[in-house]
Amino acid sequence: MSDDTKTDLTGRTVVVTGASSGIGAAAARRFAALGATVAVVGRSHEKTRAVAAEIGAEAHLADYGRLDDVRRLAGELLARYPRIDVLANNAGGFFTSRKESADGHELTFQVNHLAPFLLTNLLLERLAEAPDGSRVLNTASVEYRKGHLDLSDLDRTRSRYRWREAYAAAKLATVVFTRELARRSQGTGVTAAAFHPGSVASDVARDNAMMRAFMGTRLAKAMMATPEQGAEPLLHLAGAPDALAANGAYFDRLEREEPRNSQATDPELARRLWERSTELTGLPAPTSV
Repeated sequence: MSDDTKTDLTGRTVVVTGASSGIGAAAARRFAALGATVAVVGRSHEKTRAVAAEIGAEAHLADYGRLDDVRRLAGELLARYPRIDVLANNAGGFFTSRKESADGHELTFQVNHLAPFLLTNLLLERLAEAPDGSRVLNTASVEYRKGHLDLSDLDRTRSRYRWREAYAAAKLATVVFTRELARRSQGTGVTAAAFHPGSVASDVARDNAMMRAFMGTRLAKAMMATPEQGAEPLLHLAGAPDALAANGAYFDRLEREEPRNSQATDPELARRLWERSTELTGLPAPTSV
């Protein structure tokens, strides 16, 4: 178990996405208790504003199913916070039937990868300006081990849709993105790490009524970790004294794990995924690094 009780984040700004409930809300509360200025980012107006009001923070609303919302969010954050020390890309979810985003992308892939990829890139210069270095911390999943990325069909239009495969691929993209971001950001003061929070009772399956109902039962809560427990790896990585030691790494809870998927360590795939993600989000073409 991590011990963040001695971490003092006074004067630092932490952006937490997916902070209207679950792991994100638990992390936002803890970051605020440690003295940080917290940007509470969520999709639900009511829930996001409630969490922000509870901890004396500012609420920022964004629907990751719309990349224009992500662009607007980035503009708000840049206008509001002169420094950003930690970006916690925690928002995510899966959809048990195939859905398309407002941008025409398969929704599981957009919410879990394209949207945080875009937000991170739009905030990258501000992150690099943090006086003590900054950290990009990405909530992944152990499901990445089963994932496969087909760069010619990231929107999964060529075969029958299977939600578990879509989610595993999206979380594999999170791990690949984290490693490539760490590589591209060397020497800038920006570091990156990804983690599996454990099996947490949350609204990650919010589009499926049966799964959503199960997550609220006593049985689910007895079998699964609490949001507070799920937030522990995020808090630990945000407060660890040597960020470079974790740069590009993946953690299963608090234990560092060498990736158990050959695509996760393929540098050519990482470069091509970055380039393709840049195209799909409308970012300028990346320079060779």
